[in-house]
Amino acid sequence: MRSILIVEDHEKTAQWWLDNINRVFPNADVDTAVTMAEAMKRVRKRIYSLALVDLNLPDGSGLDIIRFLAATRPETCVVVSTIFDDDHHVFSALRAGASGYLIKDQPWDKQLAMLADLVNGIPPVSPGIARRILRYFAEERAGALEDSHSLSEREKEVLVYIAKGYNRPETARLMGLTKNTIASYTKSIYRKLNVSTRAEAVSEAIRMGLVSED
Repeated sequence: MRSILIVEDHEKTAQWWLDNINRVFPNADVDTAVTMAEAMKRVRKRIYSLALVDLNLPDGSGLDIIRFLAATRPETCVVVSTIFDDDHHVFSALRAGASGYLIKDQPWDKQLAMLADLVNGIPPVSPGIARRILRYFAEERAGALEDSHSLSEREKEVLVYIAKGYNRPETARLMGLTKNTIASYTKSIYRKLNVSTRAEAVSEAIRMGLVSED
């Protein structure tokens, strides 16, 4: 890590990072920012190897910084440092482009050790957050199975044809049914899966394991 940006408005926390982060990245040049505006000004002028970003800033959300970095500075590794450990904050940050998520309540030395693992390609994620992420995907998989079971076998077959790019006349011919019957099945599939476009239906078919992404 050659350059690091610490975005933190809590003075004691910011100072601790400033005093200690060179223990694991000894040659890094470290900048700090207290507000979102200050952080955005810095990241527009300089490319950082690592950005340690608080989510709750005096003038806005750290999510905006993360989104900007993900869109314009993909080489910057963004790690969240926050008090928030709920699903909303965790998954909003990960979707925005964060590569790690640290909870401030953890001992600081443990957070520092997890950051050090970046050099080995290990994302710094607090244990409680890792468990939350695993639970989320387990629940998503269970939901996919439930969705799959809610479709009839005929509906699943129609969904597979939809996912493979066949139109209604082609699907009707392949299944030996009328176009109106296929239209009825399609309407039922969209309603059950709560989708409104072919692209969404394809995404659901992949999520349910009915077709592969290839």
